[in-house]
Amino acid sequence: MTKLHFRAATAPEASRIHQLVESAFRAEDSRPQWTADMSLGRSFRLDIQHITTPIENPDGAVLVACDQDNNLIASVQVSKRTEDLARIALLAVDENHQRSGIGHRLLDYAEEYCRNTWGVDRMGLNALSTREELILWYTRCGYQKTGEVTPFRPPRDDETLPDNLFFVEMEKQL
Repeated sequence: MTKLHFRAATAPEASRIHQLVESAFRAEDSRPQWTADMSLGRSFRLDIQHITTPIENPDGAVLVACDQDNNLIASVQVSKRTEDLARIALLAVDENHQRSGIGHRLLDYAEEYCRNTWGVDRMGLNALSTREELILWYTRCGYQKTGEVTPFRPPRDDETLPDNLFFVEMEKQL
């Protein structure tokens, strides 16, 4: 098992985190039951503001997992939404370390961080409706579908999206 240390990211790391997230979300892997949607992943683009804003916000953070040489291995964005609810977003693991348990370890750290930092007792997230294996993974991590869905953005001019694409909302009681 890879020895990792977990911590909140700092502003100078935003560019490295941005590269990690884009790379992880675009990673192609044809293994059975892989969590990526390759057609959507290839068109994934993220504005750097999605990384810098939570780093600079007292009700947000980007948490990172680094190896013993301080190489960035994984990241996740967290934000306090209400007095009792925090959300996670953009959980990303370097493609060379995916399917090794690092995502689960970072998710556990994110939940602990939110509970200890903001005193929340619930975590929320959403996952694309087409990513059934990812939804099952979050279910195994204790998240449950709330029954709510959020529409996905309209397609850009240069992309075709699956029909009826939406986000499945999930929550976990801490």
